[in-house]
This record gives sequence, C-alpha cells and structure tokens, in this order.
Amino acid sequence: MKEILDAIQSADSTPADFAALPLPESYRAVTVHKDEAEMFAGLQSKDKDPRKSLHVEDVAVPELGPGEALVAVMASSVNYNSVWTSIFEPLSTFTFLERYGRVSELTRRHDLPYHVIGSDLAGVVLRCGPGVNAWRPGDEVVAHCLSVELESSDGHNDTMLDPEQRIWGFETNFGGLAEVALVKSNQLMPKPAHLSWEEAAAPGLVNSTAYRQLVSRNGAQLKQGDNVLVWGASGGLGSYATQFALAGGATPICVVSSPEKADICRAMGAELIIDRNADGYRFWNDEGAQDPREWKRFGKQIRELTGGEDVDIVFEHPGRETFGASVYVTRKGGTIVTCASTSGYTHEYDNRYLWMSLKRIIGSHFANYREAWEANRLIAKGKIHPTLSRVYPLAETGQAAYDVHRNLHQGKVGVLALAPREGLGVRDPELRARHLDAINRFRTAPAEPTAHHHSAA
Repeated sequence: MKEILDAIQSADSTPADFAALPLPESYRAVTVHKDEAEMFAGLQSKDKDPRKSLHVEDVAVPELGPGEALVAVMASSVNYNSVWTSIFEPLSTFTFLERYGRVSELTRRHDLPYHVIGSDLAGVVLRCGPGVNAWRPGDEVVAHCLSVELESSDGHNDTMLDPEQRIWGFETNFGGLAEVALVKSNQLMPKPAHLSWEEAAAPGLVNSTAYRQLVSRNGAQLKQGDNVLVWGASGGLGSYATQFALAGGATPICVVSSPEKADICRAMGAELIIDRNADGYRFWNDEGAQDPREWKRFGKQIRELTGGEDVDIVFEHPGRETFGASVYVTRKGGTIVTCASTSGYTHEYDNRYLWMSLKRIIGSHFANYREAWEANRLIAKGKIHPTLSRVYPLAETGQAAYDVHRNLHQGKVGVLALAPREGLGVRDPELRARHLDAINRFRTAPAEPTAHHHSAA
C-alpha cells in the first residue's frame, strides 16, 4: 500500500500514474465474522462490546465489476449502522449479504464468511470497471452510501424506492472502514477540496440523511422562517439538521441533554436551546404511559423561546421516547419527519392532535444520489461544516464503535485508514482559511461518559 499512499501524497501524480499502480492482493479491513454472530447471545444491547466483535485483518481485494470502482480509502467514520453490525442487531448483517449474494453471479462476491463494514469514505479512485465514464483513477472522492441496482422502474423517480436499494457497507460487503473499498460509480462524489481526509469522510451518511429529511421535497421541505425542533441537536444527525435550518433561514430549537451539548449548538449559531435533563422532562411515567402534562409543559417552553409560536417541523429520530411529545407540539398543518427510532420502534401518540390539527408524519430513510450530491455540494461550498469529535486509527475502530455505542461522542467519530495522520488532503487552503473558524468550532470535544444508552440527545 506504500506505493499507493506515495502517489496520493505526491502533487505530481497523474491519472495515468494511478492507473498504472499495481493493485495489492490484500488490504487491511475492519470485519465481523459469520461464525461469531451468536457471540453476544443473551446479553442486553448495552452490554455488547464492539471491541470484542470487530477485527482488523487482511482480506482479499474483490473483483471489480461493471459500473464499479475500487477506491483507496484515506479516512472513514463510524455510523450507528456500524455499531449495529458489530453487535449483530437487530439481526446479523450476514443475512443481508446472503440475500444480496442471490441477486446475480456478480453479487455472489459479497456473500463471504466475513463482512467488511463501513458506510463512509474519503479517498482516491484506483480502478474503474467497464461502463464507468464520469470518474477516472486519481480522482479524489467521497462516497454516498446507497447501493442500488436500478433495474426496477420503482427506483427511477427516487432511488430510495428501488426494491434493490441497500446501504453500502451495512447491507453490502467491502465497505469503507478499510484501506480499499468497492463502490458503484454512482456512489461517488467530489471530495470537498478545503477539508482534510478525515473531515471529508465524516458528513456522508448523516449529512445526506438530514438533508433529505429536512430540506428535500421528499422530506419536510424547510423554508425561510420555519421553526424547527431538532432532537439531539449536537449529535451526528442533529448537528447537520441544525446547520441546515440556520443556513436556510429557519430557526432551530435545539433539544440537548447537557450544558456541554448546549454549548456545541451555540457554537453552530443556534440561540434557542432546551436542556431536557436540566428541565426534568419525563414524557413517560413509571406505569409505562405517557404524561400529556409534560407535552404541554414542553410546548409552553417552546413558545416562550419562539415568542409565542409553535414549531413548523419536528426533526425526529429518538422514536418511542419522544414521539408523543413531537406530535403534540407541532403547529396545525405542521410536519413531523422521522428517520430512526433509537429509543424504540413502537411509537405512541394521541391521534387527535394529528388528525384534528391536519399534521403530517413523513418517514424518511437516508437519501438518493441527487440529495446526497446537493448535501455534499453545500459542504464543498463551506455552507455546511463537518462535525467531528475524535479520530482513531483503523486498528482502533473497535474503540471508536464502542464510543458511539456508549454515546461518548458529540458529532462523528472518524477513522484514519491509509492517511498516516490527521490534517492531510487539503487542496484549497484559501477556501479553508475563509472557513477555518467554523471548521474549528464544529470540531467538538468528546463527551463525558454517560449512563444513558441511546440518549435522545
């Protein structure tokens, strides 16, 4: 891999130089093993340790197929799907790989006794398969993590509706937490030139998810003047939702769980903040039922912050713990848009507040290529900034996943793959200089350990 790294770090390397580089037979990758899928059987989620299940080992370079590219990975990051893979929840990802392996002769490559995980990357194209025309060796790229076959008419209006869409590195093999990754060419996007490798790798999945959920016509269609309630506003998803609200002329009301997280939101430019722990909100009582009085108290605090206005949009992802309150506090005709359920999948709310007030609930899942491209374009323009709290070497990915599993992070947790240290890969120092203050402000410190697993903030 040294020859590849030397070419990437040389200012004189040409596309022909990259195309001439010999591919290694193997590369280092973060994997889970199929024969260990039951290793945490009987344990609660909070007691499952990614450091025990994630391996860093040499694996064979996969065969390159039509419409695909091999990318040298300089940096990646940990998403919650990597945690799910590592603890084999809600089921082993080898189920996904087996199913994908049955699609075609070519996809059989993905059905292996090991799974190379990871759904983000920043790196350099090494090889392109037949039919790839938009990219060439040497291109510096980031990856959109939707892998889609596009053989069904259902996917041509919105690829997220394609029956064969999958999250790359979670439902496919050869993901980004590795020195080399296999992607489809329509996953690739230009690397923002003013960012380092680890900064560029951080936004991908969460930035695109937040864009579709909040901005896109497939989501809440944010507009100027909207009040937007953002749960977990300092976290991986929420930090981008907060930025999109601010950049779009809306007003975020940031819900967090500590003064430190409130400070992160203020650093982003948000002014209206609710510390749900400090204010003692308990939307569920000990009998397992929700307390509407707490919804009302929450709504009253929101109106005090906004000058008497309810929220137009609720950016939902905690799920069961908060959903009843979210439906209640949304204004008449407003929108609750949800992309996850980290506190539980079974949502309960009082439907009178939905139907009688003409509110809408929109389900939003990841993003299509166009949405991801637009979200990445805003990063490249310096309108939206990466949120990164800590960066680990590839060998310590287990600890990085542990941090995310235990909610010991604020923004994203990065991982260096081929990059020998942080800070490399900046190609536009002038643009970086113009945005350096924001880049540094959005580089958050790691959180203190918390006893609350899957915190809504």
